[in-house]
Amino acid sequence: MKGDADKNPKTSDTPKSSYKYASDLVNQQHDYVVVDYNDPDKLNTAINRHLRKHNKPFHILVNNAGGPPQGLAIDANEEDFLAAFNTHLIANHMLVKAFVEGMKQSNYGRIINIISTSVKQPLPNLGVSNTIRGAVASWSKTLANELGQFGITVNNVLPGATETDRLKAIIANKSKKVNKDLETVAKEMMNEVPLHRFAKPEEVAFAVAFLASPSASYINGINLPVDGGRTSSL
Repeated sequence: MKGDADKNPKTSDTPKSSYKYASDLVNQQHDYVVVDYNDPDKLNTAINRHLRKHNKPFHILVNNAGGPPQGLAIDANEEDFLAAFNTHLIANHMLVKAFVEGMKQSNYGRIINIISTSVKQPLPNLGVSNTIRGAVASWSKTLANELGQFGITVNNVLPGATETDRLKAIIANKSKKVNKDLETVAKEMMNEVPLHRFAKPEEVAFAVAFLASPSASYINGINLPVDGGRTSSL
């Protein structure tokens, strides 16, 4: 989340006004709140308490939560889907609802959701994740259509295999299943990527930073893969 306590520009989100807005944000401020996405009620309480305490608009919101456990969709129970739905879509929606009025008042906002390339191409053994990520993508596109008139863009970043603890867990699980060492499994996964390597976290962050900037003022409602070209679909 990023908030600006001192500025409240009433400009349209065109390139010229966006550049002016960017210059207004030299003294921008950033905040964070530690909350549990698994408990939407506590999340809602914590965010609203934060807003009342600081009483300032926030112009950039990045939604990002850890993925659901691995496994086949057919093996998942109803509770698995409901838990993932709360953690991802419901929590995201609560955050947007909390911050969107400040964005509307400023006629400027950026909402960016970190999802997954499974939005374009379902990934093996990630049944619950594939399902929920698709729901978040559709929700995001709907918001993009609804909020664009207020100078608010809504976009998704779709990371591919990225050097995180989540990827380590996926590699370890696959290693046990196929009875291959970790290095071999990792190498085989890298070979599925045209760049023959995994992404670094900062490479995903660069895409987010661009979409959050005034330079991306006319980009709205897209799914941006950051996957080294691994996804087969257009």
